[in-house]
Amino acid sequence: MYKNDKVIRRYSEPFKLKILDELTTGKLNKYQLGKAYGIAPTTINEWIRKYNRKDLMNTRVTVKTKDEITRIKELQKEIEQLKKLLLKKDMDALIDESYLEVAAEQLGYKSVLELKKKLSIKH
Repeated sequence: MYKNDKVIRRYSEPFKLKILDELTTGKLNKYQLGKAYGIAPTTINEWIRKYNRKDLMNTRVTVKTKDEITRIKELQKEIEQLKKLLLKKDMDALIDESYLEVAAEQLGYKSVLELKKKLSIKH
């Protein structure tokens, strides 16, 4: 037998549904069923997707301690505070730039840049 001579297996619809039904009972998991019937667990996953059996999909459960939840809430609060501070900083810079534009115009300068050069303000 040559390296590229792979056996292609085709499974009938009733067989696929039988495997999914057995998986539903919970007696055997995907790996055990795969071993029992000579099917790769990835193939069973494909059948789960094909037949839209979300109830059989793996679910991820994250268990968090009270300390972790408290820390996450603290970090979220800190992120919100930092966002507000950044927004305030941006608004202050915008206001400062607006004041400079008005001052430059009233003092007869062509631009804020010209006013800054005259006053030697770093920008």
